[in-house]
Amino acid sequence: MDEGLRNRVVIILAVLTLILFFSTLSSCNSALRQKARSDKEMASRIALEEKVSKFSQESSALEEKAKAKEKEADAVRLELEAVKKALVDEQAANQALKDQAQKASNPKEAGK
Repeated sequence: MDEGLRNRVVIILAVLTLILFFSTLSSCNSALRQKARSDKEMASRIALEEKVSKFSQESSALEEKAKAKEKEADAVRLELEAVKKALVDEQAANQALKDQAQKASNPKEAGK
């Protein structure tokens, strides 16, 4: 009877050992899959961060270009206003000269 009890204990221990062995294998397999998912997610996050950084740099460069073009447009606008003012002054001077020339050519009307 003592030997029968030993055999049962050995069989129970063997079964428990097999159960623990297979649960350990399952756990390791699950951990490997989880690590693979984690690595894949980390790689995609890094790629997205690189894209965001690149877009941010491009955005900054475009903002700088836009500011430069805006300054250029302001300078051209000021130049245009100066040219318009000079043109108005020239037109006024030309009109004054025309009036003087007309008065000089028609002395009768100038005396009236």
